[in-house]
This record gives sequence, C-alpha cells and structure tokens, in this order.
Amino acid sequence: MARPQPWWGVSWRLLALLILALMAFGTVGYVLIERWSVWDAFYMTVITITTVGYQEVHPLSRAGEVFTVVILLTGVGAFFYAFTLFMAILSEGKWTERRERRRLARMLDELTDHFIICGFGRMGEIIAREFARHGVPFVVIERNGDRMHLAMEQGFIAVEADASNEDALRRVRIDRARGLVAAVSTDAENVYAVLSARLMKPDLFIVGRAETDDARTKLKKAGADRVISPYHLGGVQLAQTALRPAVVDFVQLATSSENLDLNFEQIHIGDRSSLAGRSLVDAALRQRFGVVVVGIRRADGRMEFNPEPETAIRAGDDLVVLGRAGSLKDLETAAGGRNGQRERATT
Repeated sequence: MARPQPWWGVSWRLLALLILALMAFGTVGYVLIERWSVWDAFYMTVITITTVGYQEVHPLSRAGEVFTVVILLTGVGAFFYAFTLFMAILSEGKWTERRERRRLARMLDELTDHFIICGFGRMGEIIAREFARHGVPFVVIERNGDRMHLAMEQGFIAVEADASNEDALRRVRIDRARGLVAAVSTDAENVYAVLSARLMKPDLFIVGRAETDDARTKLKKAGADRVISPYHLGGVQLAQTALRPAVVDFVQLATSSENLDLNFEQIHIGDRSSLAGRSLVDAALRQRFGVVVVGIRRADGRMEFNPEPETAIRAGDDLVVLGRAGSLKDLETAAGGRNGQRERATT
C-alpha cells in the first residue's frame, strides 16, 4: 500500500505551482495590458509579489493599476503563506528529517560487500561495535525506533524496519551484501529473517542466533550457514576460564585491539594463488608475513588443526591464521582470495 504524502509536502508543491502560475499570469498580463517587453513585465511581477518597494518599471495605465492590485492581493498572500509554511517546516524539524532521509538513502545506495545486522539489542550492539572496530561495512535493521536511533547516535547506518520484510532487505542492498547476522531477540523472528534472506540471495553467508536447540535446528533448515547459541557459548567460556584461565587470557589478549592488535582470520586460497600447491614450510608464511597457521579448512569442509610443516596448501582451502592486521592483508593479497570471503574466526 502506498505511503500517504505528508501535509507539508503536498502544500509545498501546490504553493510552488501557485506562485509560478501567478508569475506567469502577471508577466502575460503586463505584456498584454501595458505592451511592455517580457523582461519588464516579469520584473514588475516579481517586485510586486515580493513587495520590495521599487517604483514601477514604466508609468501604469488605469487598467495596469487595477491589474497590479489583483497581483498584490493574490501574489503577496501566496508569498507570505509560503514563508509561513517554510518556517513551520523548520520549527517541526521536517526539513532536517527530509535531509536525514536523503542522506540515509545515499549511504544505503553506496553499500557493497557489507553485513546486515538484524536487531540492535545487547547482542546486536556488540556485533556492530566489533564490525566497526575491524572496519567492516554493515547496516543495522531494527524494528524498535528507540533502538534504531541509538544505533544512529553511535554513528552506524540503521533502518527502522522488520528484518524479515523483503522490501526492507532490498532497501539495505541485500543483493550486494557479504553476509547477514540474525540477532533479533526472539527465535521466531530470527528464523523468518534467515528464511527471507536465503530466498532472496541463495549464496549469502548467514549467521543466526538461537536460544534453544529446537531453534538451532529450524535456523539450519531455514538456511543459516552457522547457528550460534549465546548461552551455550557463554557456558563453554565460563568452563574454559575455570579450567584453563591462562589459555583464555591469551586468546583475549591476542584478539583485543587494545593490546597486541592480533586477529584470527580465515584466508581463502584462490585458484590462481602462488601459494596453491606448496607446503606450509615452502610457502614460508611465518617468515614472509609474520602469521601463524593454526588450522586449514579443506574445500570439502574437513578441518585440520595444527598442521605439519609439510602439509600442502591447495586451491579452495581456507587458512585459519593468527597475525597482525597489516600482515593479514598482505597474506590475503598473496592468497588471491575471493573478494568478501574473508571471515573473522570465532574465538
């Protein structure tokens, strides 16, 4: 259903048409009555409508004086009504609102290779901050207006909409998106958001949040590539902290930008990469890029942890590595990975 035009938008258009019509009427009238040139007639009409107080362009006949009175009564009223309407728009914030809408539309049109975050609750806010910290482009979809404005206040691109709505997903350029994170507060909304996104873009990388085991299964069936349970991860983290505090401290230290600026990354090996077909020791990744290979995910999905130096690197593999941001970018360039396929590893 088409959205109705706001009153000020309709009034502004009608008023603009009225003023243009009056100026055309006045110009034609002076040309016909006083036999003036088009420019003199137009100039006389303008100074009459705006009441600037200049003298007549030429002496007026009685008919010209009567015509000027008509122009004054109609044109001046329309002009001052336009001024009043303009002040009303400014006082109600409509002008700023329109400017913000145009700015948002422009930013949405420029989005490419980005993530879509569905929901800006406690988890969605953490995800957004992590993406921002790593310089990953993203847009937030949040149905709650207050939460949406909170996201915008933090400098994030945000849209107030239902994440499962196809028009909303088109608006945030799902056709050019790199991935989607369904982090809405309820399992049902996450399932619908994942299903809608999968139907609209079959090759999209989708991560879903699940509160229950049943929701985990449904999210998988709806098309999620990965399903994360915050309670499960939180429990595992608590257990690991209790059992292996030093290991947990190391991972947190290594992946915190406030400390060593180290990241776990997943680097895809392209078909034409110079690294393909070589062993880890021959590729000399540590010596050349200063990274540590902690695992290899083969093209068939198998994961090899702590690979031996003689382990071969094949096209289509994903290297799970630890290193500094600059070194990882250099390695990604050498790997010739597909644009947008590098994924932040879960720690």
